[in-house]
Amino acid sequence: MPKAKAVVMNSADNTATAVEAVGPDVDVVMAVGGKPVTVHVVDPISFGHKFAVRDILKGDKIIKYGETIGLATQDIQAGRHVHVHNLESGRGRGDK
Repeated sequence: MPKAKAVVMNSADNTATAVEAVGPDVDVVMAVGGKPVTVHVVDPISFGHKFAVRDILKGDKIIKYGETIGLATQDIQAGRHVHVHNLESGRGRGDK
């Protein structure tokens, strides 16, 4: 398998983290649970940012490194950028 442009740390994760900038319209191959998985990345993804590795529905948990980091505020298709525009953090808010 070629050097991965993104990592998935836990097989429960529904997001991958880019370890280098990924251009739009690119197939990214990474290991998930020890098996190669290919995701067609639709949006440009900056280093350190997340993208969905599978479809995530509005209200679903966003999982990174095996931990829930928030909820999807809209449906997110596999390969789309996951960030503040479609993710509501459940940590440190104090209002919910």
